[in-house]
Amino acid sequence: MGSPTRAESGCIDALNGDPTIRMTADRGSGVKIACLMPVHGRSSPVPSPASAPSSPDLPAGPLDLPPHARDIYVISPSGAIADRSRVQRARRLLQRQGFRLTLDPKALATYQQRFAGDDETRLQAFQRAMESNAPTIMTSRGGYGITRYLEKLDFERLAASGKKWLGFSDFTAFHLAMLARTGATTWAGPALVSHFDAADPADVDPTTLETLADALSGRLELVGFRGEGAPLGFEAEGTLWGGNLSMVCSLLGTSLFPRIDGGILFLEEVNEHPYRVERLMTQLLHTGVLDRQRAVLLGHFSWKQAEGDRYTMKKVWQWLRTQTPTPLITGLPFGHEPTTLTLPHGAQVGLAVDRRTCYLVLPHDHGQPAPGLFGVDPAGNDQAAHRAWQCWCGQPHEG
Repeated sequence: MGSPTRAESGCIDALNGDPTIRMTADRGSGVKIACLMPVHGRSSPVPSPASAPSSPDLPAGPLDLPPHARDIYVISPSGAIADRSRVQRARRLLQRQGFRLTLDPKALATYQQRFAGDDETRLQAFQRAMESNAPTIMTSRGGYGITRYLEKLDFERLAASGKKWLGFSDFTAFHLAMLARTGATTWAGPALVSHFDAADPADVDPTTLETLADALSGRLELVGFRGEGAPLGFEAEGTLWGGNLSMVCSLLGTSLFPRIDGGILFLEEVNEHPYRVERLMTQLLHTGVLDRQRAVLLGHFSWKQAEGDRYTMKKVWQWLRTQTPTPLITGLPFGHEPTTLTLPHGAQVGLAVDRRTCYLVLPHDHGQPAPGLFGVDPAGNDQAAHRAWQCWCGQPHEG
């Protein structure tokens, strides 16, 4: 791991002793986090990248979660869970970290081998979730099945419930439909057994856990990651939206697909050969979706390369960059891999690139920032975010 840049060193110096911001730089995943409060009760920032541990562990004790971030209600809107011990492992891990989990009564149901209950059973889980006391509704896993009853969901009621709806993979369809029908923000992020069920708790990614806690607490305001494909000094702001590539394409041309112009689209995929990914991306290209975005962030694209197979994902991105003026930026830590951020789907965010590091500035619960570039008011309404922005990017922020 290399030495910190001058901007990163300045960030640590500027924020040293400031209890309002916790900075995490280059954990094992390479993700950088800025949040408003010390999640673990730390009173000073973690070490700079030069001295940060190369193999980070889960927090030794419970996370410092505010009351509104502790309770989670778990539903299974798509695929069945074949191994119930995975649920118990994930539940124990999250409860040790300070979360309180309630499983929907039908979360472990199985129907026709593939589904977590028939369509009506899974549909009714949303009603039970709204009636629960938990502010966060987490999916147990992805799989397939939510599009079978998606049109029957009352998105206005779901949005008005005030719940934080959290999931990824097949749940992408829910995020997109909620955005199309109501404009409400939901949360693209980890699922219970997909990210927290490791037999050895040490194998659970700490960045995934901490960004989940920070996001649900309203403290997460900036994340940074190593990316490639953006023009030097690139900046953009827009609606953050997207998710699983197959699910995004499955809703194209329907009333459940949001029309987003000038957005920041993020995509991920699993178990798809590069040529299939290219075919799906070409669908977004020919329908004008790619060209209408300010940027496309590419997350995890996981597949098993066969011996002798030389058509790689890198070649897919290289070709696509010749077909659209929209920057395609790789490296977003999101998808079917251990390191997965929790992202506000449908929210207005800022994006900037400093050398090879990309920064997402996210909305948070630190008051209402005034309008301006990245929603940050340098005059004083959001000084914490402003200082974080200056430190991470190494340049003054001008609204």
